This record gives sequence, structure tokens and C-alpha cells, in this order.
Amino acid sequence: MEAPISSQKTAIGTITEVHGPVVIISCKRLPPLRQALYACFDHTTFLFEVHQHLDQHQVRAITLHGTAGLSRGMPVYDSGAPLHVPVAEQCLGRLLNIFGEPLDGQPELPQKDYRNIHSKPAALYETAGITGILQTGIKVIDLLCPFVKGGKTGLFGGAGVGKTVLVMEFIHAVSAIHQGVSVFAGVGERIREAHELWREMQQAGVMQDTLLVFGQMDESPGVRFRIGLSALTYAEYLRDTLQKEVLFVMDNVFRFVQAGSEISSLLGRMPATVGYQPTLTTEVAELEERILSTQSGNITSVQAVYVPADDMTDPAVSTILSHLDTTVILSREQASKGIYPAVDPLQSGSKLMDKHTLGERHYQIAEGVREHLARYRELEDIIAMLGIEELSESDRRIVMRARKLQRYLTQPFKVLAQHSHQPGVSVPLQQTLSDCEAFLLGQYDNISEQQCYMRGSMQEHP
Repeated sequence: MEAPISSQKTAIGTITEVHGPVVIISCKRLPPLRQALYACFDHTTFLFEVHQHLDQHQVRAITLHGTAGLSRGMPVYDSGAPLHVPVAEQCLGRLLNIFGEPLDGQPELPQKDYRNIHSKPAALYETAGITGILQTGIKVIDLLCPFVKGGKTGLFGGAGVGKTVLVMEFIHAVSAIHQGVSVFAGVGERIREAHELWREMQQAGVMQDTLLVFGQMDESPGVRFRIGLSALTYAEYLRDTLQKEVLFVMDNVFRFVQAGSEISSLLGRMPATVGYQPTLTTEVAELEERILSTQSGNITSVQAVYVPADDMTDPAVSTILSHLDTTVILSREQASKGIYPAVDPLQSGSKLMDKHTLGERHYQIAEGVREHLARYRELEDIIAMLGIEELSESDRRIVMRARKLQRYLTQPFKVLAQHSHQPGVSVPLQQTLSDCEAFLLGQYDNISEQQCYMRGSMQEHP
């Protein structure tokens, strides 16, 4: 816990240089790294974070505000602590910035308690291992790439394939199925996207169990670099105080890496692989290693990841991938066929897709579904050129079942009900398994593909 900014009036130094968001401060005594310093101008407080000690009397800091108004000779004060945010249970339902200040026009949070955004991860003996699957009620996710309680899931996809809608449905599921809470970290979000998400979540009725923390695209790289830690601090607080299932959503982790690269260049570090910062691995690990479960509660993470030039071997993507338990790949090809959610069932998967974690039945059914869909993909070119009549009887049967399974794995979402005028559905995992088993055994060979599309379980009337 940290105290708010000190009201001391004795300056510890003065600004000697301003280079964009980088400020060089000459100090009488060197503040520790990551210390929050501040300067005041025209009723505005400018916060800095110390990143480098240049010599015995100079530090290099990154501003966490715009630099308009800063000048040489301006006195700088020590806040007495690293960057910290006010925490309270009333943070749910709110829209905040990196400092915990409201962006929604509502009153400020009661500033009774503070937490350092650079706090260490929970001790190893306090952490809880994987306790099972976090059901979402989304058929394709629960069946083929299940979320792990306390695990980390990456959501890979370009623009317009349904990342935001899927994220909103996850938040709705955690709130409705698990009576949990969600924290959304908007890293470098466009203000239009932030506003749309806020309004849509209010309309979908999930805002009361959600906290949105935004560091916008036009803000300092220092803000975009630290906004994830600020939001994670709130997630840790909710885990420890409410002792509930906490869903931590981060959009977009790649922008966090970009902000780190920007800061690294400003600080004069030599670039490493493909121009990324030499500290890339450490910076990603510092964030990811704090996303864990303790005896108090779980933090399950969903992270949207932009893939530059669709290259999954990019150093930033590879570094993020090494921390993830589940990978959900959204495909434009699926979306173009009207398959929503547009999850690619063959590329998506989980490190925990084994009999010990899922159980024998779930594992066998998931593998059977994947085999049917993989064989159908292999035969698509032959069908396009020669027609389905040229296939063998067994291949024809596999193709027909795979097409029905592909349509069965679509479903209407509750958060889109008012737009699609179709009530959203949530399907329990056991029901999904029973339906898929019936498809594989041929019990639905006589129904049409259209009867499988955009519905809940096969037991319900379409």
C-alpha cells in the first residue's frame, strides 16, 4: 500500500532538458528508479517516472502527461513513492485512467487506500495451481480451446473479425455464469473504440461488474507502457478483497510492446532483434508473471494480440506466446463464410488439451471434431474442382458431418441480442459434448445444415 503524493514543497531538483516525452532532471539527491516525481505549472501537475540514472546528479525520466508547459529550470518534487492508484470496491462500473482518475464524469474514487503499480507477484507458496476449466458457454471455445482457470489466453486476429464482441461475451459469461468481475485494460486504444466499448457494455448490462482502465493512443508512451500494470493492480485488488473469479482483459498487448520500444529508443538503448528493445523479454514477463491465482481468488487473462504482417514468428508475438496457455485464432476466412464466432478450429488450441486436464470423454470428442474438420479442409479443393460426388462414401459422410459441425459451432451472442434480434444462448460444456458426440456417431445425418446454424444445443428448438 502506498500513500498519495506528498505535499512537501522542497524541490529535489530542476528540469535541465526536455526531449519529447523524455525529461532530464538535475537532482540534489538521486531518487530511486521507478520513483514518481512531479512538477507544477498553471494549476497542472505533471508526473514523471524515473527510468535512468545518468550520473551522480542527473536522472532521465519519462513524462506521464503531455509536455506542453514544461521548461528548463522548473522545480521538480519527489512524490515519496512509485506510481500508485487509489483502490476501492466502488471501482466496479467505472471508467478510469492510469492514475485511477475518472474518465466517465463521475466522482473520484474514495482515496483511502493506495496500491503501488510495481508491486511484486504473489510469493510462490501463496499461488494456486490450475484448478480446471473456466466455462464460457461459447461452444467452440469450451470444446476446442478451453480457458484455464487462472491461465492466460491469447486472442489473435485482425480488424473486423469479432475480437471486441468475443471479449464482451467473455465478460458477460464471467459475470453471469461465475458471478465474477472483469477488468479491461485498453492499451493505446483509439478514443472512438473506448467510447463504443463503454456504451456497448452499458447496453449489454455487464458494466456493473466491470472496470475499464484506458491509456489512449494519443497519450505519452509512458502511459501506454504502464497502463497494463495499473489495470493489473486493480485486478489483484479485486482478487484479494472480493475473492472472486476475476477476468483480466488486455487489448492490445502488442501496443504495450510498441510503447516499450518507443521508450527504449528515447532512452538511447541499442535496438535488438528486428528493431525491438533489448529488454523485450523482461518487460513482457514483468507483466505476465503477475497474472496468477492465489488462495484468495483467480485471475484469468484474455489478451488480444495484433500479429504484424501475419507473422507468428515475430519476436514480440513469440515472446507473448511463450506465456500463454491457450491460443484462440480468429480467421477472416471463417468470418467471410458467416461462421461466427470466427474461431479457426484447427489453428486454435491449448497447451492443456490432454486427458488429465479435460478428462477422457472431452479429449476424445474434441479430437474427433478436429479430425473431421481437418479432413474436410483437405478435401475442399477436390470438391471445388470435381464435385462431392467424386469422393468415396466414407469421405462424403465425413464432409457432410464436418459441414454440420462447422455450423453447429456458431452461436448467437447475448451481447448482440439487441442488434441481431436473436436471443443469445449459453451452452453448458456437457451439452456441447453430447451434441458433438451425436454428430460424430451420425445421429444427425438426416437433418439439414441450416438446422445446425446459429442455435444453442441440438436439444432446443431452433
